[in-house]
Amino acid sequence: MSTLAELIKQREALDAQIAQTRQTELADAIGKVKALVAEHGLTAEDIFGFAKRGPKASGATKNPVAPKYRDAATGKTWTGRGKAPKWIDGKDRAQFVI
Repeated sequence: MSTLAELIKQREALDAQIAQTRQTELADAIGKVKALVAEHGLTAEDIFGFAKRGPKASGATKNPVAPKYRDAATGKTWTGRGKAPKWIDGKDRAQFVI
């Protein structure tokens, strides 16, 4: 039967061996991928199906929404989208319509 200290040493040796093998296999895989990309002239879009991330990648643009409500006391406005501001929350919105 092994002692706890011996088992911990074995685990540390295995962890080191696993890390080394992983590094070697990753380097080989990356080399193969780079060779294929260079050989076929591939781009990130060819492989992953997109060039950029975000709304501008799809050509979408944000259009500002006109405000629908105005606080007469402060002049602050709200479009009616999202969480209601404190000055209109819980009140009749008809009195704030622009």
